[in-house]
Amino acid sequence: MSEFHDNLWAPWRMQYIRSLADESHADGCFLCRYWADPPGDAEHHVVVRGQRCMTVMNRFPYSNGHLMIAPAEHLGELEALPDETLSELMRMTRDAAALLKRVVKAQGLNIGFNLGLCAGAGLPDHVHAHVVPRWNGDTNYMAVLGQVRVIPDALDALYRELVAAVRS
Repeated sequence: MSEFHDNLWAPWRMQYIRSLADESHADGCFLCRYWADPPGDAEHHVVVRGQRCMTVMNRFPYSNGHLMIAPAEHLGELEALPDETLSELMRMTRDAAALLKRVVKAQGLNIGFNLGLCAGAGLPDHVHAHVVPRWNGDTNYMAVLGQVRVIPDALDALYRELVAAVRS
């Protein structure tokens, strides 16, 4: 039974690993697929669509409510984005921050871009902003000792709350 004391199981991680392999197939970038499939917004957890960008929930969040804002264009560098797209991207990032403060009562936020593989970009060819809600005391021993995160809410449940808040 000592093997149970040596392992901390995180089966959700395999879904993430498999998704990385899936992204390399001919069906292309998941953000581009989501943009091209408005009827699938609930399935893909697309919270808001603008004219040039969308806000989508991260399926493998750093914390509960982790959102990404992505342009329709499949471009890997900020400087490649047209001014109109960049403006909408920033407005939607601002609005996503306000939404998270309202819905999940975020006490703080990490907002940023990972540009390039060496900067941690999981999808280096499609620019996207991350908006990660934070709360006092939300960093705990699990990440330090077990290298796992505890996400306290289901994606689908939070998706419904976010969409309802956007519509109200």
